[in-house]
Amino acid sequence: MAARSALPPVVQESTPALIARILREAIADGRFPPGSQLVEQELARELNVSRGPLREAMQRLTQEGLLVGHRNRGLFVMELTEDAVRDMYLAREAVECAAVRRIVATGTGPRAAEALAVPLAEMRAAAPEPNGRAMSEADLHFHELLVELAGSPRLLGMHRTLLTQIRMSLTGMQGTYGSADARLREHTEIAEALDAQDADRADTLLRAHMQDGLERVLGA
Repeated sequence: MAARSALPPVVQESTPALIARILREAIADGRFPPGSQLVEQELARELNVSRGPLREAMQRLTQEGLLVGHRNRGLFVMELTEDAVRDMYLAREAVECAAVRRIVATGTGPRAAEALAVPLAEMRAAAPEPNGRAMSEADLHFHELLVELAGSPRLLGMHRTLLTQIRMSLTGMQGTYGSADARLREHTEIAEALDAQDADRADTLLRAHMQDGLERVLGA
């Protein structure tokens, strides 16, 4: 008798979901900069898709806050206004600080620090170009993993809704670092505080890191 499998079925990504993912990546990477208009007819032709699933995908991005509709004008990529950036960092700080405290509360700080050594190594490898894409991706990897390590599906879900806006902000702060030293030190110290199971220090360091990032984005 064959053994019963506990594997879940493969779920194929729908066309609107695929289109939304492609557009989300383009927005995050700056190919559609803040404030730019997305023209449905041009996108349908470029992506070689019909207008129906494209509209559904664009509606998803509107619900996520990445696209903003202007009456009689169309859909535009959200602008990184000062109010929008401050609000995004407020939400991001709340989620990531909650993740830090959850990690320490569950006694998994040393294991988390060990896992975070991977994105830290990526950051060191990218250090020769402190404002390059590889550095931004390593930075994002650190924060994604930090929240994932908290083991909270809801925190992770909230963080993922912010990811594209976070990537937009990281793109926006490119050019503001003279070297990688400060960026690498801030992330390393957060990991070290987790390794020491010091929730207060990790929280303080993370909030200071967020404040620095906020000021860089607004300054840029």
